[in-house]
Amino acid sequence: MADVYSISPEKLTFKAIFDILKEGKKIKLSDVAVQRIQKCRDYLDQKTKDQEDPIYGINTGFGALYNKHISKQDLGKLQENLVKSHACGSGDKVPVDIVRLMILLKIQSLSYGHSGVQLSTVQRLVDLFNESIIPVIYELGSLGASGDLAPLAHMSLPLIGLGEVYFEGEILPTADVYSKIGWQPIELKSKEGLALLNGTQFMGAYGVISLLKVFRLSELADIIGAISLDAFDGMIEPFIAELHQIRPHKGQIQTAERFRFLLEDSELIRQHKEHVQDPYSFRCIPQVHGASKDSMNYVATVFSSEINAVTDNPTIFPDQDIIVSGGNFHGQPLALALDNMAIAAAEWGNISERRTYQLLHGKRGLPPFLVANPGLNSGFMIPQYTAASIVNQNKLLCTPASVDSIESSQGQEDHVSMGANAATKAYKVVNNLERILAIELFNAAQALDFRRPKKSSAFIEEFVAKYRTYVDFIEEDKVMYEDINKSIEFLREVQYDLPDALVPGV
Repeated sequence: MADVYSISPEKLTFKAIFDILKEGKKIKLSDVAVQRIQKCRDYLDQKTKDQEDPIYGINTGFGALYNKHISKQDLGKLQENLVKSHACGSGDKVPVDIVRLMILLKIQSLSYGHSGVQLSTVQRLVDLFNESIIPVIYELGSLGASGDLAPLAHMSLPLIGLGEVYFEGEILPTADVYSKIGWQPIELKSKEGLALLNGTQFMGAYGVISLLKVFRLSELADIIGAISLDAFDGMIEPFIAELHQIRPHKGQIQTAERFRFLLEDSELIRQHKEHVQDPYSFRCIPQVHGASKDSMNYVATVFSSEINAVTDNPTIFPDQDIIVSGGNFHGQPLALALDNMAIAAAEWGNISERRTYQLLHGKRGLPPFLVANPGLNSGFMIPQYTAASIVNQNKLLCTPASVDSIESSQGQEDHVSMGANAATKAYKVVNNLERILAIELFNAAQALDFRRPKKSSAFIEEFVAKYRTYVDFIEEDKVMYEDINKSIEFLREVQYDLPDALVPGV
């Protein structure tokens, strides 16, 4: 049975998230989290009992309705109405793994004891996660400003017995599931609707899922690029350490070092070259891959801070007797990082497609389109078309969302981050990158086999041998989309070992 991860105010790491999601771990609240949550709720209950002055979102309306006073007997109804009225999502359903991470990140944010929620509310989120009762959420609707209001409202509907959930392989009304398992809806108290809906967990979940995939694709881009370099009869000289030490960008140095490791015992890389230069898509791999790595490390730093942050509003400090209406829900840090992520990932894909294109030219002893009998056979002509089409889509998706802002709530929310759209775009770009790299590998492995009996390095030969258990060498034209899909599957499943010092990430 999978072990249990304890949610606490201690730092949540990317590795912990990866392990929780991949291994199907259960979660629980730590004793410290329980104490902090209860302490803040007790403080808020006493505060609302003793004070008549307006406290935004607790005894007032929301947004432009901040000046409307709410009576004490309606404080709970106010929060329930907030959840119901804000569940206005549209478009495609959010993938289940991202919704699960949204729940996890929301619990983490509430665990610090600055949000004023009931312990029973947080525990119900834990129960939803553990019992795989996953809310149905829609992709469109968040401005990424007052947090991810619409998606988090959909996440919160099941707490009050509303909305739909994934349960035992079906999408069902929450009320039906509760009836089946004997649960009762949570009765929200003051502030709780705001605590649940204000926050960056939609942006955060998309960003973290994308980052976890990018960490791996960054490694695979180097491995596949090395296969292409050797198959193209490329040169190792542009990867020497001295060259990169005099332009000391960390990612550039790291990439060159990795390529020297990947190709250090290659027969092909050491053979005499008739040419004196390689095209930029080979010669400038350290500079291009390295720049994307440096960008992604910046993105990872931003998200490492965000997944350990309190992002709802107003924020409560029981020990200081302070309740402050601030802006920690604003998604600008994430929006800028997510747009950066999309651009960096797209560039890995852009240069990958260019290497695929170079392998098809019939240069340096390779046959045109990588088949022995071109003309009768089109060979690998069209996989490059597919890669080029995906690269073009990525370029369109890289138009920044964060530079836009549309006023909302009668001007009260007059600058928004559009970070949610940046998040969903980045997610699509990263998934597209995986497809582009799979197509490069499909071509590069074919090209490498035309170099036989000469061999690449031990690492590359082992990697390609594993790939050949998924996709065979192509002798003549066949239906290729199946092999492209198998190549994608291979990238998701292949195991390999790189020296720890060369593994990217924060």
